[in-house]
Amino acid sequence: MKTALNSAFGKIPQSVLLVLVLGWACHHPEQLIESEVCIYGNSSASILAAVQLKKRGREVVIVSPDTYIGGMTIEGLGGSDINNHSGFKNDSVIGGLTLEFYKDVARHYGVTNFDSARAQARTWRFEPHVAKGIFDRWLAELEIPVYTESRLRLAFDAVTKEGEKIVSIETRNGKTFRASLFIDASYEGDLLHYAGISTIVGREPNSRYGETKNGIRESNTYRNFEVAVDPYVEPGNPQSGLIHTIQDEALGQPGAGDGRIQAYCFRACLTKDPSNRIPFAKPENYQRDWYEIYLRYLDAGGTLYKPSYSIPGNKTDLGAWHDLSHNLYGMNHAYPEGDYEQRAEIYQYHLDFTRGLFWFLANDPEVPKNVRQEWRQWGTTKDEFTDNQGWPRMLYIRDGRRMQSDYVITEHHTRKDTSIRIEDPVAIAFWPPDVHHVRRIVREGKAYNEGFVFGGDNWKPFPIPYSSLVPRESECNNLLTPTCLSASHIAYGAIRLEWTFMLLGEAAGIAADLCLETNTSVQQLPYSELKERLEANRTVITLR
Repeated sequence: MKTALNSAFGKIPQSVLLVLVLGWACHHPEQLIESEVCIYGNSSASILAAVQLKKRGREVVIVSPDTYIGGMTIEGLGGSDINNHSGFKNDSVIGGLTLEFYKDVARHYGVTNFDSARAQARTWRFEPHVAKGIFDRWLAELEIPVYTESRLRLAFDAVTKEGEKIVSIETRNGKTFRASLFIDASYEGDLLHYAGISTIVGREPNSRYGETKNGIRESNTYRNFEVAVDPYVEPGNPQSGLIHTIQDEALGQPGAGDGRIQAYCFRACLTKDPSNRIPFAKPENYQRDWYEIYLRYLDAGGTLYKPSYSIPGNKTDLGAWHDLSHNLYGMNHAYPEGDYEQRAEIYQYHLDFTRGLFWFLANDPEVPKNVRQEWRQWGTTKDEFTDNQGWPRMLYIRDGRRMQSDYVITEHHTRKDTSIRIEDPVAIAFWPPDVHHVRRIVREGKAYNEGFVFGGDNWKPFPIPYSSLVPRESECNNLLTPTCLSASHIAYGAIRLEWTFMLLGEAAGIAADLCLETNTSVQQLPYSELKERLEANRTVITLR
């Protein structure tokens, strides 16, 4: 792979070029950061991987593209989906440091006997600032360096390789991070991509892996419109155009693949507590026509969603999985492979839309009085996201790039009626395939949501193989990913939970330490030795 110096000096042998690059960096020590392991990404998996490595005496740095570190665990996703209202008793698969995180959460809320309280859903729930406090304390106690606002330069020459080995990465703020091993613990998979590792975005065709739930969905009743909503600007007139949030697209061929991804949203932390509430404010760029679909939904007899307390501190972690909410189907497809400016625009659009929606529901005179009265009681909180008026600093990135390796987890791993033997488990996924709608279109003259897959009777928990965390050896031999692992669109929906990412982050950290100890590539790591260390860590790798 070429670096920036190639264009200046012509064709230079990679080894010579590396000497030149490192020689320059030695004269600019503030720009060169060296460690044994470099972790890229702002997720909770970044922290768990780093803590595991530091506890094993490794020099490790975290490079976060954002101001904060902790991902959705500190950005509003406090419900955890553990022992949740759906009745999934999945806490038994949580062990290691991930379990210690939840024990710290429980202690914060006065739980003195965790084992006796763990069956209660509330034991696992937390406020965003509480999660951040725990992570910050862990990082400080172990003195783990975190370089925030250090975004990878989105160019192939930002990743220097010798053969199949990454040597260093460069960030847009002029820093070079050199390490023996790298971990991509981001949601987007930027390091994977610019390291030349195969990735994919969006839905594969069902035919690729013999799946049934991937690709374009022929029919969908789950989280679809409960009432008939006219999609046209002038009701009944297709020539008048479509109202906001509806895309002008045909359904397409059922089962076919496409580049579409499931919707993003904010996990809004709201409260009715007057002492902690910030009333919803009308955005400066408020556009009322964006919310026409909500009026038509209400006029047709639909019942809109509303907030309710779900985490401690009299707060919500309001998500968006309803037929009509602040889930913006089809408005995020450019995000995973977009540049930082495009991503910022998508974030800002979602923020503007959501702020405007909540104000609209609380104040617009055409919204029924009972709906306005309910929403007017709520607001963002004074003690969360204090630098952003109570709004999360990041979107819920449910889909980014996924690595495409020699081993791909597919729908078959999730199904009760199939049996796949996993020889190298590192964690357990205990959630059904869960992918939100990818778009809102017109079907039979009415608004229609397309793409949601969730639940059903034919799913089971399954072991996640180590081989899904490693790239093809021909592409890179010193990188692991716990967050953008090799899985199909539908299988990834069963893995993408924050606590599963934390477990996989731990596993990646333990594996990285062992690779360094044995001086072996990530692909050639003896699983028997990794298994021994996972078990010593009390990681759950077999179903009980």
